[in-house]
Amino acid sequence: MLLQGRVVVISGVGPGLGRGLALQCAKAGADVVLAARTEKRLVRVAEEVAALGRRALPVPTDITDEDSCRNLAKVALERYGRVDGLVNNAFAIPPLTDLTTVDLAAVRAGFETNVLGALRLTRLLVPALSETRGSVVMINSAVLRHSRRTFGAYKMAKASLLALAQSLATELGPRGVRVNTVAPGYIWADNLKWYFNHLAEKRGVSPQQIYDETAATLDLRKLPEPDEIADAVVFMLSPLARAVTGQCLDVNGGEWHH
Repeated sequence: MLLQGRVVVISGVGPGLGRGLALQCAKAGADVVLAARTEKRLVRVAEEVAALGRRALPVPTDITDEDSCRNLAKVALERYGRVDGLVNNAFAIPPLTDLTTVDLAAVRAGFETNVLGALRLTRLLVPALSETRGSVVMINSAVLRHSRRTFGAYKMAKASLLALAQSLATELGPRGVRVNTVAPGYIWADNLKWYFNHLAEKRGVSPQQIYDETAATLDLRKLPEPDEIADAVVFMLSPLARAVTGQCLDVNGGEWHH
C-alpha cells in the first residue's frame, strides 16, 4: 500500500495505460481523480476503482483548455482537500511523416497536448503538491531512444516533455515536489493488439507470430503490459522514490538500454 491515503490526479484516462494507472494507484491505496475528454471512459474506470475499495472522481477535462484544467484542479481539491500526485498521461501522436514535409500546424497541435498541456496542469497543481511534498510523473515514450524515419515530430514533442520534467524538477525541488519521467516502449494493450492483428492479416500469418517476432527484440522476450508500466509510476509517486527527481525511467522490457 505504497500510496495509502494519498490522492493522485491522472490525465489521459482511457482503456489502456490510463486505466492501468488508475487501477494500480488504487491497489496501492490511493484515491484517484480521473481526467480525459471522454466521460463514459472515465465512468467505467471509476467503477473499477470503486470495486477495489478506493474513491474515484471522474472529471471530463480538455488539458489544452485553461478553464477546463482550472476546473479539474478546483474539483479535485474541493472533493479531497489535497493532491499528492499528478500523472501527466494525456498525449496526441503528431503526423508520422518526414520533418521535411510535415504539416507544421499539426506539429504545433501535438505540442499543445503533449507538452503545454502537461505544463498547464502541473502549474495549476503546484500549490497543492507543495503542501503535501508531492510528486509529478510525466508519461513519455521510447521514441526518445531512436531516430526512426517519420517519428521526428513525435520525438520532438516527447524530447520537449523530458526537458520540461527535468526543468520542473529543478524549479520545484526546493518546495519538496519531485518530478520524474517514465518512458514505455511497446504496451500490450488494445491499440497494439489491433495493430498486430492488422500486420498479421497483411502478411498472412498469425498475430502470435507478430508478437513473438517483436518480443524477440526485447531482452525479457515479453511486451510490457499496462499494469507493469503503471507499477513503475506507482514507485515514482511513492516514498520509496523520495530521493529521486529529474530522472527518466525506461520501462521497455530491455528493448533499449539507457
